This record gives sequence, C-alpha cells and structure tokens, in this order.
Amino acid sequence: MEANTRGTGRLPAAFLTPGSSSFMDFLADHAPQLLPGARALPEGLTIEAPHGTTIVSAVFDGGVVIAGDRRATMGNVIAQRDIEKVFPADEYSAVGIAGTAGLAVEMVRLFQLELEHYEKIEGTVLSLEGKANRLTSMIRGNLGMAMQGLAVVPMFAGYDLDLGRGRIFTYDVTGGRSEERGFAATGSGSVFARGSLKKLYRTGLTGDQAATLVVQALYDAADDDSATGGPDLARKIFPIITLITEDGLRRLSEDEVAEIAVSVTDHRRNQPDGPQAPLL
Repeated sequence: MEANTRGTGRLPAAFLTPGSSSFMDFLADHAPQLLPGARALPEGLTIEAPHGTTIVSAVFDGGVVIAGDRRATMGNVIAQRDIEKVFPADEYSAVGIAGTAGLAVEMVRLFQLELEHYEKIEGTVLSLEGKANRLTSMIRGNLGMAMQGLAVVPMFAGYDLDLGRGRIFTYDVTGGRSEERGFAATGSGSVFARGSLKKLYRTGLTGDQAATLVVQALYDAADDDSATGGPDLARKIFPIITLITEDGLRRLSEDEVAEIAVSVTDHRRNQPDGPQAPLL
C-alpha cells in the first residue's frame, strides 16, 4: 500500500478492489500494522501514560447528552487539566473516552473514519445499532494492549433516527456492550457520578435540564475522586457537553457551559453536597 512515486499516479490496486464497506477490515487486510491493537509492547515493560477519567450521559425528551470532565492523570500526577474527552462520531452520535488517552483518541479517529467510509461506500448512514457494533469490534481488537495496562473504555451515545430517541451504550475492555436506560457513567469517577445521576435523574427532562444534571454528576465525581476534575472557575476550564437530537449534534459553547457550571458552584456554596432527592 506504499505510494508509488515513480508510477503513473494511479491508486494501488488494493484501493480499487471491491470488498467490505468496513475501513477496519480493509486496513486489517492490507496494512494490519497500522491498527492500534496490532502493536506489540516489549515484555515486562510498564508504561505510565496519561489517562482520561469520567464520562457521563443521560437521555432527555428528544435526545441524549454526553459530557466529560477535563482532567487527565498519570499515576498520582495531573497530566493535563484541559483534555477533551467527548468527540463527535458523526452527525448523530458522539464518543466519550476513558482509559489510556493517546490510544483512546486514536481509536476515536479510526471510528470516525470507519463511519465516513461506510457512508461513502454504501451511500447510506449506518444505523445507531450498527455504529455501536462497529465500536465493539474496535475495542475487542485492542484487547492485547488492554491486558498490558493500556485499556480504552469509551461510551457511545447518539440519536436513533429509526426509533426517534436518544440511546446510550457502554463497553468493557473486552468489547462487551451494554445499552443503558436513562443514564450512564464510566471512568474512575463513575461510581460517584452514577450515584448522583441515580438520585437526580427523572423522565421528561429537557435538554437544558439534562445539561445541568451531567454537570452536577461530574461535580459529585470530582468531590470524591481525585482523578476527576470539577469546574475550574479560576482557569475557566469547564466540562465538554454535547447534545444530540433529531436536528443533529451540537456541542455547547464555552459560555453556555460556564453559565451552568457557575450556577451549580454557587448553589454548592450553600449546599456543598448538592441537591437532595426526596425520601419518598
């Protein structure tokens, strides 16, 4: 598949041969060494790499929201304070990354290319279920790296055009996929974020309410998990929040997220543990 700089300028035959609509299958057949999971690490080598942490998501009336904090850690050190962990997969879906940051970002880029390649080859958009399945195979392909400590555990959320609603999918390091009902959290602060979502989530939320909900959950996760970063008012670093509806994907602007974060923080000054759900 190397470029032929002395030839006619035509593409190699591999690019012109009919085959699978999957870019990952094409790469596996013609240049498997380029796949992230195909790389081998020296035995006995321990790598300390930046890790992304908490991702949360919630379904609301007419769509789904997915959000991530901005902190990356490397052991007990904050490796980066403003990393981005939520990326558009296509017009109607997004991926939030947790785990080894470098591999996770590379996997997301391949996933974006996979979906674009399918659309160009087939002339139609892959269903949301199909997109979730494609991500499953990519995670499974990284199992060898995961067993060596370089795990990638993303969350996938999108608007299902066929069902007319938002959906959330979570994964384990082996590629095992689960569809979550209502809300979900993954990453090191997921236990605390999920507890917050469990008490505050309700059906019938609007998009604005869902955005406030995920900020509350990330705040609670940061309160108890040192690897999760809360809203940083001094540095003006706030979570990444993406809303997905039948109109497509929209990332909230920094000003919009700042307004929510400041409001949540102001209320926490009087009520540090956050809003309380009724006992009954």
